[in-house]
Amino acid sequence: MDISETIAKTAYHAYEKSLLKEVKTGPIPRHIAIIMDGNRRFARELFLPPNEGHKEGKSKLEEVMEWGREIGVRILTVYAFSTENFRRSREEVEELMRLFAENFRKAGDDERVHKYGIRIKAIGKRELLPENVREAIEYAEKRTESYDNFIYNIAVAYGGREEIVDAIREIAEDVKEGKLKIEEIDEKRVSEYMYTGDVPDPDLVLRTSGEERISNFLLWQLAYSELYFADVYWPGFRKIDFLRAIRNYQRRKRRFGK
Repeated sequence: MDISETIAKTAYHAYEKSLLKEVKTGPIPRHIAIIMDGNRRFARELFLPPNEGHKEGKSKLEEVMEWGREIGVRILTVYAFSTENFRRSREEVEELMRLFAENFRKAGDDERVHKYGIRIKAIGKRELLPENVREAIEYAEKRTESYDNFIYNIAVAYGGREEIVDAIREIAEDVKEGKLKIEEIDEKRVSEYMYTGDVPDPDLVLRTSGEERISNFLLWQLAYSELYFADVYWPGFRKIDFLRAIRNYQRRKRRFGK
């Protein structure tokens, strides 16, 4: 490493430390939702196959979980695989399913998960997933079901519109069976039927890759969430990018007197 690289690295760490100190003095979002976009484009620009981008993206997620825990974020919901993603090539989908099965089991055995009391939950239409992935999800959920220090939701085989349709069906069924009266249906009750009905709605929704779209993610829940779009692919997302998103959220909260 030459002198210019050393100076740049030192300056970066100094800025990161200063930004972290600043962020810790402001209101911290309790629940952050992330659209992890750009794995494939990241890989393509490095002349790598898509699956290498997904592997890098998985490693980045572990880092972001640590960053969030460090500043006091209690709930993290990440968009890992949409129902539309099943339209990708058979090879890519099969590799992603293999990674999901492998990583859910690893999460269930991860010492950090048990040390910090992290509850893992998959949200989405898991009946669309291969049996080995469903079994791995159940393994991770079962091993962490008693924890409540931190909550980690992974949206897999997920679609926001599908979630709302599922909620409508459940409500209709409960009304039909006499478990629920029509006059009892309000926003709060509908929220309870969503996949994330046991946690508060996201305070901040963050999307990487420069795209400024919600892409069928948490359509009901993000009605009042702050939105932040980062112009960097997910595997290249840095801690300062994360902290800037939090700072932006804090400044908006102050601006509107919340």
